[in-house]
Amino acid sequence: MSRVPDPIFSDPRLAKIYDPLDPDRSDLDVYVAMVDEFGARRVLDVGCGTGTFACLLAERGVEVVGMDPAGASLDVARAKPGADRVRWILGDATTLPPLQADLAIMTGNVAQVFLTDEDWAAALAGIRAALRPAGTLVFEIRDPSRRAWREWDRARTYAVTDVPGAGVVESWSDVLEVAGPLVTFRHTYVFASDGAALTSDSTLRFRSREEVERSLREAGFGCREVRDAPDRPGRELVFVANKVD
Repeated sequence: MSRVPDPIFSDPRLAKIYDPLDPDRSDLDVYVAMVDEFGARRVLDVGCGTGTFACLLAERGVEVVGMDPAGASLDVARAKPGADRVRWILGDATTLPPLQADLAIMTGNVAQVFLTDEDWAAALAGIRAALRPAGTLVFEIRDPSRRAWREWDRARTYAVTDVPGAGVVESWSDVLEVAGPLVTFRHTYVFASDGAALTSDSTLRFRSREEVERSLREAGFGCREVRDAPDRPGRELVFVANKVD
């Protein structure tokens, strides 16, 4: 299942500007609220990236494990306030120890980076093993029927940002290929300080609700409910599943 993380997460220069280029993380509010809703005291943040969510929870007194395969992103995470209260793991979902976590969460596009059925099944199996009996798994996917990638072009994504410590950065996205459920796109970053132009290609798999529910059953989870994403109503699906023994 192991795959090389995309440069946007693994290249140190890009990892350092990831947060400044996406400063509004109000999308995490719903997941913070779900931690409280489910009474979770030990949370696994799968694909934690630069650690924003993990640190938010740690500051609220939650025991948090943040796992990510990109070392450069974890370096950024470890430098954040509250990071010393988080247990950081470099690796993927198949290498998790038996954490007995109450809740595992995948925010953003994490659940869509598993491109094959085999990789997705392996990730679910690893997460299941890290949960306590009847533990909860929460993750979001983009609703494929909305075809969000139609808006991923330079005209709609171009931005110029003055990043502290990095200077002015131009950034934009372009779709490179749509092949069935797989969408490949490129992020481009141009640094005014030295003219460097760095790119990061990514591929996401867009699974239907029915596909996801079937995969959860096969992996030993019961799909409790599917919610709408408050920050993107009608555009994303939030799955709530429980480990079945």
